[in-house]
Amino acid sequence: MIKNNQGSSLPPKKGKEVKEERRPERSSQRKGKKKRPSANRRTMPSRIDSLVSHEGSARKKAQAQPAVIENKLRIIPIGGQEEVGRNMTVFEYGEDIVIVDMGVQFPEEDMPGIDYIIPNINYLKGKEDRIRGVVLTHGHLDHIGATPILLNELGYPPVIGRELTLALVKRKMEDQNPGSAARLKTVSIKTGQEKVRLGNFQMKFFDVEHSIMDSIGVVLFTPAGSVIHMGDWTLDLGDNKKEGSLSYEFLQKLPKPSILMMESLGALNNRPMVSDEDMWINLKKIIDGSTGRLIIGTFSSQVKRIKDIINYAEQVGKKVALDGFSMKANVEVAKQLGYIKASKDTLIEINRIHDYPDNKVLIVCTGAQGEVNAVLSRIVTDNHRFVKLKKNDTIIFSSSVIPGNERTIQRLKDNLYRKCDNVIHNELMDVHVSGHNNIQAIKELVKQIQPTYVLPVYANHYFLKEAKKVVAGIGFPEKNIFILDNGHVLKFDAGKLPELEKNKVDTSYVFIDGLGVGDIGQVVLRDRQVLAEDGMFVITVIVDGKTKDIVGNIQITSRGFIYVKENFDLVNSTKAVVKKVIKENTSRDTSINWDFVRKNIREEVGTFLFQKTERRPMVLPVVIEV
Repeated sequence: MIKNNQGSSLPPKKGKEVKEERRPERSSQRKGKKKRPSANRRTMPSRIDSLVSHEGSARKKAQAQPAVIENKLRIIPIGGQEEVGRNMTVFEYGEDIVIVDMGVQFPEEDMPGIDYIIPNINYLKGKEDRIRGVVLTHGHLDHIGATPILLNELGYPPVIGRELTLALVKRKMEDQNPGSAARLKTVSIKTGQEKVRLGNFQMKFFDVEHSIMDSIGVVLFTPAGSVIHMGDWTLDLGDNKKEGSLSYEFLQKLPKPSILMMESLGALNNRPMVSDEDMWINLKKIIDGSTGRLIIGTFSSQVKRIKDIINYAEQVGKKVALDGFSMKANVEVAKQLGYIKASKDTLIEINRIHDYPDNKVLIVCTGAQGEVNAVLSRIVTDNHRFVKLKKNDTIIFSSSVIPGNERTIQRLKDNLYRKCDNVIHNELMDVHVSGHNNIQAIKELVKQIQPTYVLPVYANHYFLKEAKKVVAGIGFPEKNIFILDNGHVLKFDAGKLPELEKNKVDTSYVFIDGLGVGDIGQVVLRDRQVLAEDGMFVITVIVDGKTKDIVGNIQITSRGFIYVKENFDLVNSTKAVVKKVIKENTSRDTSINWDFVRKNIREEVGTFLFQKTERRPMVLPVVIEV
C-alpha cells in the first residue's frame, strides 16, 4: 500500500493576514506587557509568531532602500548547479527573501590546501534584513555544512527544518565556534502538514525518501506561482515498492503555475534501484556469517543505517564500536533525540574491542571515501591505536562514491585487499542503497506531480542536461524546462512567461582554508597549483650598496623542482644568468630600483629554466643590499 503525503494546497493569503500576524509583536512592546520568549528557545511558541519580530524590523529597513523592488518571483541558484555540493538557492519576491540550503563543496584535485568551498553571498550583502528565513532540507554537509559561517554573516535569520537536521546544525556550529548555537532562531517542523508564512512566502513541507532521517521537501507559495523544491530525493518503483512508500501525487493539486526543482544526480542511472530490503538481506548474511571482526565504513550522516546495524547486532549478540569524530557526534545527537536506542552492553568504546572474541565485534567507522585522516585510512596504514587488520576480518564499504574521490577510494581498496581476504563493496554485492534517484524515478516524479515548469538542480551541468532529455522524453514541453547556471536569475510574473535576466549574480568560489574564510583567492590558488606542479626556486643575492658587486656566493634553494646537490651544472648556469642580469641593470653612479632588478631576475631565470627543463617553477628572487 502506498502512503500519500496528503494535505490541501494552500496559496498565500493576502496582506490582511500579514498585518494580523504583526499585531501581537507590536502589542507585546507596549507598557505593562511581557516580552515575547527568546527566539533561541528550542521549541518555538508559534510557527508564525517566532518569525514576526525579524520580519517586522526587516520590512522597515527594506522600505528605506532605494533599489527598485519587483513584485515578481526571482529564483537565484547561488551554488549546486555546476557541481556536486555548495547547494544554496535564493527565492525573492518583492522585499522578501527565503533561502533553501547552505551547503559546502569539497575541494577538487586542483585545489591544494583547501578544506572546502562555501556559497558566495555577495548578492545578499545589504539585503540581510530582507531575509525572512532559511529552510534546510536535510542534514548532509552539502546542504548544511556552510551554516556556521553564512548564518553569522547574514545576521542569524530564522532556520527551519526537521529536528535531526537542526540538531546537526547546532552541533556543527558548536564544534566550529563554541557558544554560537545560542544565537540560532529555529523552527522545528514536526509533520508534513505544517505551514510557515514568511512575508509573501507561505510554505508547506512534505516528507521525501533520502538516505538520512528527517529529510523534507518544501513548497513555496507566492502570487507568481508555487515552487516545489524536492531537496535530495528518491522514489520506490515497481517491485521495490514497500508498505509506507511515499507518493508525490498530491503535489498535482498545487496552484498553477507550479515549478518543480528536481535534484538530478540520477539522470544517467538506468540501473534498477536497490531496495532497503535487498541491502539488509545481504548485510545480515555477512554479519551472521563472519568468523572475524566486521568493519563497516559508511557516511557518518547515515544515522538510520547505523541505527539498524546497532539494532541487528544487539539481536545477534555482537558488540558495536563506533569510531570517527563525526560518526560518534552524529550518533550522540540521534541518541539524545531518541532516534537511536541501544543498550549500554551493545555499544562499547573502540579501546575495548580486544575484550571480546573477534566474531562478536562489529566496528562502524568513517573513511569509506579514502579521507587521509579518517578511520579506515588509519587502519589500513597501521596508524590506528586499537585496530590492526587481520586476514579474516571483513571490510564492508556501505557507501557510494562521491564524484572526484574515485582514485582515492580505489587506492584504499587496493591496500585493504593486500591485508584482508574479505573486502565487500557494491561492485560485488548490494551493501549500500543510494539516496538519489534514477532515470525511471525522474520520469515517475514528473508524471506524479505534473508541474508547469521543471528546473533540474543539484548536480553537474551535464547531469542537468541529461535530466532535461529524460523529462522531454516523456512528452513534457521542452520550452518549459530550464537549465540554470550558478548565478542565473529566473523571473516568474503572474500570467506571463518566465524570463531569464541577462546579468548573473556573483557565485565565484569562496575557499575555506583553516580559519580563513575567503582569504584564499584565485591568485593564491594558482600559486599553490604552480608550486604543486613545478615547485619553487629561490635565489638569494647579497649586493654591495656602493660598488653594486655581488657579495659572497649566490644561494639557490629548490623545493619540488630539482634536487640541488645532484644538479650542479644547472645551478651554476643559473647563477651565471643572475650575475649577468645584475651587471646589466646596476651602476655605481646611480641609485638602483631593486624591484626592477628582481623582476628581471625572475623573468630571465624563468625563461632559462624552461629552456633547460621545460618546467616552470615559481622563481622567487631575494636581493639584499648591504
